[in-house]
Amino acid sequence: MTTSPPSYALSIRDDDKNGVAESKCGFPVEKLLIPSCRIFNPGIESFPIITLRGIMLDWKRRRFCSLTKENVLKTNSRVINVRFPELLVGSLPRKALAFSFRGFASVTGNGTDSDADYESGEGDYVDDDCTNGDGVKSCANPNEVDRVCKVIDELFSLDRNMEAVLDECGVDLSHELVVGVLERFKHARKPAFRFFCWAGKKPGFTHDSRTYNAMMNILGKTRQFETMVSMLEEMGEKGLLTMETFMIAIKAFAAAKESRKAVGIFELMKKYKFKVGVDTINSLLDTLGRAKLGKEAHALFERLKDRFVYNLQTYTVLLNGWCRVRNLLEAGRVWNEMVEKGFKPDIVAHNIMLEGLLKCKKRSDAIKLFEVMRAKGPSPNVRSYTILIRDLCKQTKMKEAVEYFDEMTGSGCQPDAVVYTCLITGFGNRKNMDAVFGLLKDMKEKGCLPDGHTYNALIKLMTSRRMPDDAVRIYKNMIQGGIEPSIHTYNMIMKSYFQTRNYEMGCAVWDEMIRKGCCPDDNSYTVFIGGLIRQGRSGEACKYLEEMIEKGMKAPQLDYDKFGADFSRAGKPGILEELARKMELSGKFEVSNVIARWAEMMKKRVNRKEPDEQYT
Repeated sequence: MTTSPPSYALSIRDDDKNGVAESKCGFPVEKLLIPSCRIFNPGIESFPIITLRGIMLDWKRRRFCSLTKENVLKTNSRVINVRFPELLVGSLPRKALAFSFRGFASVTGNGTDSDADYESGEGDYVDDDCTNGDGVKSCANPNEVDRVCKVIDELFSLDRNMEAVLDECGVDLSHELVVGVLERFKHARKPAFRFFCWAGKKPGFTHDSRTYNAMMNILGKTRQFETMVSMLEEMGEKGLLTMETFMIAIKAFAAAKESRKAVGIFELMKKYKFKVGVDTINSLLDTLGRAKLGKEAHALFERLKDRFVYNLQTYTVLLNGWCRVRNLLEAGRVWNEMVEKGFKPDIVAHNIMLEGLLKCKKRSDAIKLFEVMRAKGPSPNVRSYTILIRDLCKQTKMKEAVEYFDEMTGSGCQPDAVVYTCLITGFGNRKNMDAVFGLLKDMKEKGCLPDGHTYNALIKLMTSRRMPDDAVRIYKNMIQGGIEPSIHTYNMIMKSYFQTRNYEMGCAVWDEMIRKGCCPDDNSYTVFIGGLIRQGRSGEACKYLEEMIEKGMKAPQLDYDKFGADFSRAGKPGILEELARKMELSGKFEVSNVIARWAEMMKKRVNRKEPDEQYT
């Protein structure tokens, strides 16, 4: 533990007396001053303010320097969908992009390039379906994975003996293959679990830690906690538990706000003789904090702090937990305690506090903290600048955002895809496509390749303007650049096509998603089924709705009145009754009642017609 006195501290003061009410540390270089009224009355909406002792702020405002060049692109909002400039990763020909109904097919070989989404960095938890995994990845033969998945897809929804057909297929089971298949069905727990059980019963094959963890991940994300815990205990009996297993369970419970159960998994680690050290404790506290359970994380810390030697990271994750729930008072107390215990807040802690202040709309205080970092250290890094730039972009204050970007590059910080994506999103939201293309050119010149978030952000800019064809051009360039689209990518494009009433293309996106092996999630089904209903294809919508429920997903929020009315007009009350029953079994009682009401109305109409028909 560090013993040298730190150069800064936080203190609690009384606003009225304008003095320090209590401070156990005596290093008043910079102090985060918390009004005493908040200590005794947390309900009062006053927040910490940062004051600087002995530091004269010299904030030099610099002239706005546009990132765009005059000759980058001359366009306007009406013609930006005609051609993307050659400043992108690839060039886009003028020829139109076409789809076959079964998938995407370009008239030419080239696509577009692009950039786009935001988010992430220290303290951000990103769970992006196809681009980011959960640590369990497969290197199985994709053709064999496709073959097995096709059997499961075709037979599971038809309620046939899927297992018997798999037996006859001559599947060469391996751990890589099982992980690959489970990855394809990560949003569809029922077929995934049936396949997992089938594989476990095959002679000559036994599940290992990787296959168990892959299945645990699916159960955790779909909140099948009872089955998940049973599987965890089964792994314990077989000696297959790993630290990753416990973290999957802890994350699942934390995401569901089940803090006690998350801590219970921590206690279960002791039962199975797993070493529980400060790193394990920090991981647990961090998981709770990221799930916005900062209070619970701190309570656990207080309960355990006498049983282990904590470190700087311990306080950092606690600080992050409080900042995520916008509780600056408690964040300030954690900072104080961290300093009092001899730990010097590092750049990560400063960035967390910087972001916390901005989340609480204390921008002036955030700027002051940033100035302290520049004057006294730790020097701001790319993440520090990104936090400020992202906040400015959200407020569409692009002039200031560019000034910070220029300052960042001038200070020697190399910009990454995240900060570029923030600026691209900000300029795109202001419909300044010249600036967007200028940023893309700048990225290319500096060797900063767009990532999945960048592409998704630019796709979102196109789909939000009802320009799905341009979104597809970006998608194609994304593929050419070796970036795997996420489920969010497909959902955005598919939704945009349905919104523009191009139902054939919306269906083509669905087909492409399936062909690429990207498992549809709840939102995918909701968008697709909703599009079918609006097109008047309620029969197909019913099929996919049943498929969705059979896979273990929740029934979506749809226009069930229109859905029921379509069947009612078609004279098919039996279908409605059966669907209402399935909805009730899936726990969607309100939807079940709506559909049952339409079925009853249909019956009455049929009964009224029958007497009249006797006299004809």
